[in-house]
Amino acid sequence: MKDLSFEVPGAPQIYTQLRAAPRVDINLDVQARRITEGQSAFEVTLSIRAEATEAPGTGSTNGGAATEPGARVFLAELAYSGVFTLSGLPDNTIEPVLLVECPRILFPFARNILADVTRDGGFPPVLLQPIDFVALWQQRRAQMAGNASLPATA
Repeated sequence: MKDLSFEVPGAPQIYTQLRAAPRVDINLDVQARRITEGQSAFEVTLSIRAEATEAPGTGSTNGGAATEPGARVFLAELAYSGVFTLSGLPDNTIEPVLLVECPRILFPFARNILADVTRDGGFPPVLLQPIDFVALWQQRRAQMAGNASLPATA
């Protein structure tokens, strides 16, 4: 675990005011970098951000005080990394291994940490569904190819 942050800005009131399960938005990113130039060791980092907000139409009240729909309930941010040594691989396979296979190895551990921290924070655990890292990698490549083909503007 490289970094972990869990915030509940409305504590302790949110625990008595929340009337429905919050809406949880998940952002996931995969980054890979060579640790030392010229060597075959790489750091792969899964960055996960889970932001829970009060669901629309469920503004809570407590003696006249209300939380705004869309107000942040909690924010969990996790950077989970692994060090991988890749040797004897053809150059054209290094990127998919780093951005597909390595995150696939890291994901179950990061998923458990996120579920534990949200549960330990007093909320239902955030249980991430399996991630299709192949589709994520292909989407990233398509975006990069699209950006490369755009003319430069001044």
